[in-house]
Amino acid sequence: MASREGGDVGVRVRFAPSPSGYLHVGGARTALYNYLFARAHGGTFVLRIEDTDAARSTEASVRAILDAMRWLGLTWDEGPEVGGPHGPYFQSERRDQYDRHVAALRAVGRAYPCYCTPEDLEAMREQQAARKEPLRYDGRCRGLDESERALREAQGRKPALRFVLDAEGETAWDDVVRGRVAFRNDLLDDFVIVRSDGLPTYNFACVVDDHEMAISHVIRGDDHISNTPRQLLLYRAFGWEPPVFAHASMILGPDGSRLSKRHGATSVEAFSEQGYLPVALVNFLALLGWAYDGERELFTLAELEELFKLERVNANPSTFNPEKLEWINAQHLKREPESERARQVKEFLRARDVAIGDHSDAWWTMLVRAIGDRLKTLADAEVYGRFALAPAIEVDPDAWSGVIERPGAAHRLEELAERVNGDAEFSAESLERITRACATDAGLKAGELIGLARVALTGKKISPGIFDVMLLLGKAKTVSRLREAASRWRAEVGVAGS
Repeated sequence: MASREGGDVGVRVRFAPSPSGYLHVGGARTALYNYLFARAHGGTFVLRIEDTDAARSTEASVRAILDAMRWLGLTWDEGPEVGGPHGPYFQSERRDQYDRHVAALRAVGRAYPCYCTPEDLEAMREQQAARKEPLRYDGRCRGLDESERALREAQGRKPALRFVLDAEGETAWDDVVRGRVAFRNDLLDDFVIVRSDGLPTYNFACVVDDHEMAISHVIRGDDHISNTPRQLLLYRAFGWEPPVFAHASMILGPDGSRLSKRHGATSVEAFSEQGYLPVALVNFLALLGWAYDGERELFTLAELEELFKLERVNANPSTFNPEKLEWINAQHLKREPESERARQVKEFLRARDVAIGDHSDAWWTMLVRAIGDRLKTLADAEVYGRFALAPAIEVDPDAWSGVIERPGAAHRLEELAERVNGDAEFSAESLERITRACATDAGLKAGELIGLARVALTGKKISPGIFDVMLLLGKAKTVSRLREAASRWRAEVGVAGS
């Protein structure tokens, strides 16, 4: 067995999601910590799908989880689509293993059938609450003899199976993250290990699977702390060596409450759709509870594999800061060559069914360069590059009102259109010369004419540099939009105002 801090002897960890939805960022962080711990120690990372809840588990969710894991780069050594010596890796396919171990517990008197209905249990809890007692199962079915059991089964009651709890003493463990944790056994109860439908409960299936898959370390969120004493009691009943436990802190939203959908995107898929890079989301998730020895904040997945240490995971809750994630994403984008940023932008927009047109690689690189530091996520390319991607622009009313208020705006725009149309060079340098000369001849500051042109060409007050805008649009479209804006101005203000 490995040491408490995670020695290199036989390190085997697992991520075991329930396929009832998308991969939540909390689950993704758990998967990441397990993956990094395995890689840091040359161990094995197992993916197991806990799909015993047939009513909630779906094939679509399984696919979403696998796709999200691969998008993040968290490849598993054993599990679905990979296989391995400890399969099956879907709990729904492991019924024989569970039945065998249930029989073993029953044979030594550590499990018994419970015939209580949901109504019975609710009435019991109401009575306990009235007496101000802890709400727990009172063991009423533990002492039933064979005739009493036969009577209940004749009534059509299908029993669950409960574990016989040793109520004396305490159940404790040394948690890698939290230190020593202990629960008094008399505050626990005879918990269900197999439901009345014959399916194992989470705690029972988890223990059997972790044992049979030779899991050495269980790294998970602290919402599982209350499960741990029950699992340890099962390990003790079977006579098995338990794994090392490490419970990472919960992730909070910016308002201090538990992270949920009301805080915005919470699934890995949603962040992918919003234009975040997998390397950035991995980097950000790693820092939600873990810190490097120094003040460094930017890491690739390969670097995290080398640097991650489980004992540096913090027990204090972590806050999901969207602004910090955006900053990390922007930094990773900046690290990439312009050509790679351009490729990623193009592929991202194509995946979103944006009509991207038929542009050269050089054009895409120019677009990325023009957007510059505004490109914090790949989705920002659609926002700041819409003027060049969409066949027509949407004019911001507030921006257009500033054009309407400018006397002679139509004439200024038409004059600029004529000069641009006659520019044989059509380069950033020539366009700047023409625009400045046009402004001087009209008695305007260059910025005033550029402001009019910006709204005419992009529909916005803010855009990339105006000469980059013209180059990205091309001569024909630049001239056409300048003339269209002039015509609209005349239609709204009147010829006399031109």
